[in-house]
Amino acid sequence: MEIHLVPAFNDNYIYLLRDGDDVGVVDPGDAAPVLRELERRGWRLTHILNTHHHPDHVGGNRALKERYGCPVIGARADSHRIQDMDIALQDGETASFGPHAARVIAIPGHTSGHIAFHFGDARALFCGDTLFALGCGRLFEGTPAQMWDSLSRLRDLPDDTRVYCGHEYTLSNARFAVTVDPGNRELAERFATITAQRERGEPTIPTGLGVEKRTNPFLRADDPAVQAAVGMAGADPVAVFAEIRGRKDRF
Repeated sequence: MEIHLVPAFNDNYIYLLRDGDDVGVVDPGDAAPVLRELERRGWRLTHILNTHHHPDHVGGNRALKERYGCPVIGARADSHRIQDMDIALQDGETASFGPHAARVIAIPGHTSGHIAFHFGDARALFCGDTLFALGCGRLFEGTPAQMWDSLSRLRDLPDDTRVYCGHEYTLSNARFAVTVDPGNRELAERFATITAQRERGEPTIPTGLGVEKRTNPFLRADDPAVQAAVGMAGADPVAVFAEIRGRKDRF
């Protein structure tokens, strides 16, 4: 399965997927760059997949559906908020894409109906605004307990999973991460690498889930090193996560 990044707005990523005659798009907040890329490649869109209802992820749905007549796939919990949805799925169900089947994982927290699409055979995870490289989404509609559970579910996936998130936030996330995990040598090295990548104008996505498990503080609220660094040794991971998220909100 081919996966191509399509930049949109200031820092969004839309993703084009292709396997043979099947061509999908994940979170098309803006139809224009998707249409340009499809026309450039000579592809015809067959699937639209949405992780959550925010306009910068679904704003291009209608124009793309009208152009290509392809179905919109999203969370059943968001059926009332994502217009023109044709296939409504819930946790544990699958979205078919050519020979591939994406398992739907419910990951509320950023929004109440947020889902991820995990293509196990392609080792690809499309997680919208729940998990970012070195970060996680703001809690607009959920609680710290919900988000920690959602991140823990994603953390349980294999280390070789490639993570395709919704935004290029990695450098700002790295700047914050080193403040709550200052003793992590791998994180410090990664910060330097990310800084150089962004100076060259290169994307930092996809990231690998294995490196996120070792360096993303939002996945490590139960790690004694992170707990000690924020002055909460032995505390409930949900409380530690809430503290880290609160610090990031004020950073």
